[in-house]
Amino acid sequence: MNTLRILIVEDDRQIAEIQRRFVERLEDVELCGIAHSLGDARDLIDVMAPHLILLDIYFPDGNGLDLLRELRARDSSSDVILITAAKEVEPLKSALRGGVFDYILKPLVFERLEEAVNRYRDHLRQLSGLVQIAQKEVDALLPRGSSEASQPAPTDRLPKGIDSITLDKIREVVSSGQWSAEEVGQAMGASRTTARRYLEFLVGRGELTAEVTYGSVGRPERRYRV
Repeated sequence: MNTLRILIVEDDRQIAEIQRRFVERLEDVELCGIAHSLGDARDLIDVMAPHLILLDIYFPDGNGLDLLRELRARDSSSDVILITAAKEVEPLKSALRGGVFDYILKPLVFERLEEAVNRYRDHLRQLSGLVQIAQKEVDALLPRGSSEASQPAPTDRLPKGIDSITLDKIREVVSSGQWSAEEVGQAMGASRTTARRYLEFLVGRGELTAEVTYGSVGRPERRYRV
């Protein structure tokens, strides 16, 4: 797959516009539509068959989780990243049961969206290269389903693009205080993109937490701490 087709489903037009600008900054991505209601979303999904749907939960005409369940019930090939302000546990549980690929809390930060889309692209690439599967392929595709997910991964099990030496440097840098990806990159002599990849990996393993803060000009930024 060369181009990833993405559909935005968001009733707030200003937020949808922000998402549109973010999507258009991504490489090898085509925005195939914007729906401001679940009814319009259903029509666009049927016609455009997007690979990935950026979906909110609460709409005037229904609940995005119902649309997620509909897609799964009819075995749709479209996958879903939920982008929502809902911080309650129950929506997250429903989303996971519904097979959501990722769950991002608003306000959306470009770097977090970029990381999620890149992981999705890697996921599709792994699937497309398989003819038959062994357990190691299943474990690579479903890391959260592994019984070892909460345990530190041995060095030889680190995912592609993550090495133990750089990982230890990242841990050392963020051992105290709160850091942005750009600050971590400067501290260790790496790019912001590289630093962010390692930081998000550590967030996924539960070693770090990330929260959104706003700078002097109001731009949202993810900051990481132990």
